[in-house]
Amino acid sequence: MNLKPEKIEDLSPEKLKVIMKRSMEDISSVYEDMRKIVEDVRQNGDAVSLKHYKKLKEDISQADLEVTREEIEAAYKQMDSKVVDCLKVAAKNIIKFHHAQLEREMWSIEVTDGIIAGRITRAMDRVGCYIPGRRAAYPSSILMTVLPAKVAGVGEIVAVTPPDEGMVANPATLVAADVAGCGRIFKVGGPWGVAGLAYGTETIPRVDKIVGPGNKYVTAAKMLVYGQVDIDSPAGPSEVLILADETGDPELIAVDFLSQVEHDPDSAAVLVTTSQKLAEEVCNLINREFESLPRKEILQSSLTKHSHVLVAKDMKQSIDFTNEYAAEHLQILTEDPFIVLNKIKHAGSIFLGPYSPVPVGDYASGTNHVLPTGQCARMFSGLSVDDFIKKPTFQYLSKEGLSSLKDVVVTLAESEGLPLHARAVQARFPST
Repeated sequence: MNLKPEKIEDLSPEKLKVIMKRSMEDISSVYEDMRKIVEDVRQNGDAVSLKHYKKLKEDISQADLEVTREEIEAAYKQMDSKVVDCLKVAAKNIIKFHHAQLEREMWSIEVTDGIIAGRITRAMDRVGCYIPGRRAAYPSSILMTVLPAKVAGVGEIVAVTPPDEGMVANPATLVAADVAGCGRIFKVGGPWGVAGLAYGTETIPRVDKIVGPGNKYVTAAKMLVYGQVDIDSPAGPSEVLILADETGDPELIAVDFLSQVEHDPDSAAVLVTTSQKLAEEVCNLINREFESLPRKEILQSSLTKHSHVLVAKDMKQSIDFTNEYAAEHLQILTEDPFIVLNKIKHAGSIFLGPYSPVPVGDYASGTNHVLPTGQCARMFSGLSVDDFIKKPTFQYLSKEGLSSLKDVVVTLAESEGLPLHARAVQARFPST
């Protein structure tokens, strides 16, 4: 590996564009194929999934599509009890953090005499969580999607996940879903699972929202059903930006840098620092250790294609670059990270100081790890209880309150060519 520092001010506009783009995935190539599958499921329901999964089980039936209690109990027996205990600890912290996000159920103000307006909070009736399966099974992601919905008060939470040979679901997936309190789990993945949640089938109930990470086929399917249901933000490969000054520990930074590029060949890690010395030390450590690291093929791809060590002329340039990059994960390793925090505008989740590495947020500190990638932190937030609630407004007007607005509403309605809107107000004052 030959990672070298680069100065931000020396980057060409083309190179800067490449860094900002990182691995934003173009899903247009799979869009039409996913559209056909989604439409097929909408029209024909379970039959489409049964046909697709016949390759995994010759005598497949509708009963094979839903996980049974016996399967969940069998999954517990296959799991290391220590892992189960750790999932429960993580779940406890996730629940506590997300409970703090809950808002009061109702508020109102008196806009003016006789006019009361307010807002109420109501949870969705049913949501669906997409859970990656097979080799990409991450039990922690189940906790991160199911538990915020549960805390928000969603009436029913269901999940879909790709099965393996014999229509068997990953045992870690089943245990984590059970720990999180997921109501029903269906062994249907990819666009078949997404479409099943969006439109409902004979087996899978229709939901109001679909959340959870997936590959480009899942992302395309979610975008195709958006409008029929709500979805979370599109998600791509994992990414981190580490913002450091001369006080940063090069060994810790090198480890943190590498930990985020082991996810996927298209993952991205960027170090932005005001210290040339620190940048060189981090590069030397990564280059020296590379040959002895596990998952080397994945690391090489990530480090070569989307990872960079950048030197800024001052902290302002560092922060400006950080805000433009809008990272999924942002680590701040400066003398006083809270001062820098006040200047950060765009990031999915922020980790402050040398004892807050990204993996604690991935697993157990309580914050959510379902986060916006590919600069989407400019307009999206990480998953939270807010994603599972609606906030209808309400108003009550006395006769006097409506009278005070009568002329305003009538005038505006008539100016927009909507005379019956005006009449709806005028009819309540027949003598005027």
